[in-house]
Amino acid sequence: MNELETFLLQFGNLNSKQLDLVKSKTNPLELKKDAYFIEAGQLFDQVAFILHGILRICYYNNKGEEITKYFLHENRFLANPYKGEPMTEYIQAVTDCKLLVFHKKDWNELSQTIDSWDSMTSKIVQQALVEKLDRRSSLVTEDATTRYITFLEKFPNMVNQVPLSYVASYLGITQQSLSRIRKNIH
Repeated sequence: MNELETFLLQFGNLNSKQLDLVKSKTNPLELKKDAYFIEAGQLFDQVAFILHGILRICYYNNKGEEITKYFLHENRFLANPYKGEPMTEYIQAVTDCKLLVFHKKDWNELSQTIDSWDSMTSKIVQQALVEKLDRRSSLVTEDATTRYITFLEKFPNMVNQVPLSYVASYLGITQQSLSRIRKNIH
């Protein structure tokens, strides 16, 4: 729970009463490795904060191949950017995960009760978008080896916790190519 407080206080000031209110609106959830948090086609109108573990966002392309689009790790929020629409992707636990989940009505209540809540959450969303654009742009402009090295720099602990097939998919290369790259740089 302290992780959530620390994270939120980077984006604004909350007094102890407000922090207690935020805590009271969370519901703890544990996911076992490989369990799905949300599946494509389901409505996802909650907001989750990752206390521990790694989630991945994935989908199936028109050839039926599973594609890893994104990884989310500790101290990150997760929400459906397309409010009111069903998910088009799957959100799966790559490792055992501990989340704090806010139901929609509780999240809205925080917005109505805490004056600075919308400003803080706007800053959090803005930071997440910048991080996402930064990660995705390197996948388009860099060669496979550079993409892998960048992945190692941005996620130093993740490569030992995530199956290489997921990493290869995220980088847009085959697992064989990833094995060659790893062999050449280690």
